[in-house]
Amino acid sequence: MRSSVEIHDIATGETRVVWQTERLVEAPNFSRDGRFLVINGDGRLYRLPLDGSAPVEIDTGFATRCNNDHGLSPDGRLLAISDKVEFGKSAIYLLPAEGGTPKLVTPNLPSYWHGWSPDGTTLAYCGIRDNVFDIYTIPVAGGEERRLTFGEGRNDGPDYSADGEWIYFNSSRSGRMQIWRVRPDGSEPTRVTDSPWGDWFPHPSPDGKHLLVLSYDGDVFDHPRDLDVRLRLMDVDGGNARILFDLFGGQGTMNVPNWSPDGTAFAFVRYAPAA
Repeated sequence: MRSSVEIHDIATGETRVVWQTERLVEAPNFSRDGRFLVINGDGRLYRLPLDGSAPVEIDTGFATRCNNDHGLSPDGRLLAISDKVEFGKSAIYLLPAEGGTPKLVTPNLPSYWHGWSPDGTTLAYCGIRDNVFDIYTIPVAGGEERRLTFGEGRNDGPDYSADGEWIYFNSSRSGRMQIWRVRPDGSEPTRVTDSPWGDWFPHPSPDGKHLLVLSYDGDVFDHPRDLDVRLRLMDVDGGNARILFDLFGGQGTMNVPNWSPDGTAFAFVRYAPAA
């Protein structure tokens, strides 16, 4: 087993295995009806049913170098992807959830998708401009991107709160990577975690009660794969933080929004060491 796709129930503390494979797969994202996950592997995207049946490839047209930044829209009709076939750098595209021809959204590159606004009108992403990692948003219909951070360290992994009032992200502006949040207009940047860990990929729950965070050892700056990490749950303001469990994972474990629609569980990928 190389990759184990699993779902954790936060009320019971139980974790169940959905699918295991010798392949490297990453970044599970729930369908809006809770019946399947979207995962990526080898540059392709797959629909993984939760009834135990085999994954089915999603037709993404020319986009065959998809990275682990993808997610379904709030209404479940569209799929956002990040792919680098067309330009050699990551660009964000939209396509029908069932598959189809990708439509470019971000002309400025590279751009890595991470979140949908709850009303489905806006995408949040990490953009690298002149080697500076910052948080941006752009209308789903296309248009000018809005820059929300301005080079205060490395900024990455944005995801919207359930009410759309905040965009959570990880930032190294204080030295170690920690979780911050900012208003959608770029105002009120606020630190959320002050931990000894390297905190990445904050995902607020759909019910507005929790924030899920992937935490590396404090001396790990980036977000590599195949390390001992921990998943931590806390209030949306960073209070009452606790470790849910430790695992072997990292990059690919939960890069994208991974909560179940009702906010009672989340999906993740656990890894075994590469052969």
